[in-house]
Amino acid sequence: MRTVGILGGIGPEATVLLMKRLLKAVEARDDADHIPLIVHQNPGVPSRIRRLIEGTGEDPGPVLAQMARDLQAAGAEALAMPCNTAHAYAPEIMAATPLPFLDMRATTVAALPKGRVAMLASPAVRLTGAFDAHFTEVGITPAWPDDEGPVLALIRRVKAGDTGADAHAAMAALAEAAEGHVLVACTELSLLTRALQRPFTDSLDCLVEAIRDFAKS
Repeated sequence: MRTVGILGGIGPEATVLLMKRLLKAVEARDDADHIPLIVHQNPGVPSRIRRLIEGTGEDPGPVLAQMARDLQAAGAEALAMPCNTAHAYAPEIMAATPLPFLDMRATTVAALPKGRVAMLASPAVRLTGAFDAHFTEVGITPAWPDDEGPVLALIRRVKAGDTGADAHAAMAALAEAAEGHVLVACTELSLLTRALQRPFTDSLDCLVEAIRDFAKS
């Protein structure tokens, strides 16, 4: 199988969750049947929230571009990044190497039903228009919460390590208040999807499928 390089450290727990879901996504009879991964777990990537929402932080783009080059040098044959918000820097990543970039947004949109989609994502995803062109192309209308404060507060809780019962209850409440098919477009929130009692699409699962399909191609 082909090797995929993971730009990690952009939510360390989400990187671990991605790897766990990849293990489950492969029908393996032996260790050798699993997908070869090279993970660049870099906690030094500047805060996307501070940069994109607060407008005060350091630019993550150059760091992510260097990570892409590091992964290419290590032998990666494609790149993937388990963070919707960080896809605001996809142009810098794609310009850094000739490797194919497995775009989380494109593979997610391909899995969504047409029509109204309720967004559970960082406000930075809305502010940067990360999904806008993809949604327009296929006729999807995103529905954002009137108050994004509770969503951002929950993301911050998960980043601080809180994935307990109260965090799951908060996730369930956000989903129940949403109108339309729910899209979980934040990999911190992917850690809480067990709480959901209604149909949803998780962008992390969509990226898992893209990585598996590329590795087997």
